[in-house]
Amino acid sequence: MKRRSATTSHSTISIAWIRPLAEPYLRGYRTVAERRGSLRGYWFLHPGFSRTAPGRQRSGTALGFFVGYLVAADDFAFLAPEPPECLAFVYLRPLGGSLHRRLVRRPQSLLRRTFDYIRWLTHRPPRFAIYPNQLPVMVRHFSMRGWPRAKYEHFSRNFFIETLAWLVRSGLVERLLAEGSRTAARARLAG
Repeated sequence: MKRRSATTSHSTISIAWIRPLAEPYLRGYRTVAERRGSLRGYWFLHPGFSRTAPGRQRSGTALGFFVGYLVAADDFAFLAPEPPECLAFVYLRPLGGSLHRRLVRRPQSLLRRTFDYIRWLTHRPPRFAIYPNQLPVMVRHFSMRGWPRAKYEHFSRNFFIETLAWLVRSGLVERLLAEGSRTAARARLAG
């Protein structure tokens, strides 16, 4: 029998403030709240693709961002997390599909160039990491275990503002919106 890691008592962390904080950075993306499983936060979905959060649907093309918390290590063991954690990532599905190959797999792909640029900008932890074989392709996370519970929201805001600002400054937010729109339009014409 597979044993699931226990969800931390921190699963009751408030996420209501995350959406209004992140929306100005992620303009053009639709939001879907996530309160199940090991994630708490918001999916920011590309408007040209699936209307369902990637964690709830396993097929179809999905592209966008997640901003929130990791409250249990389930499904994210590859990060070696120490929940609860602040978590922001770029996601792309299906793995190995044509969009994934073009934006992630190629040596000078959009996400690899952006990852290199942001890593060059950030000289202190937590730094972004890239996982080309995972749904969360480009990830930044940080454990909140050492933080006083009363400071979770304050410190988390700082983490998310800094992370989202790098994603915007790098041009990734706008470029993913444009790339995804071109791909979705081609799919509609072909389909």
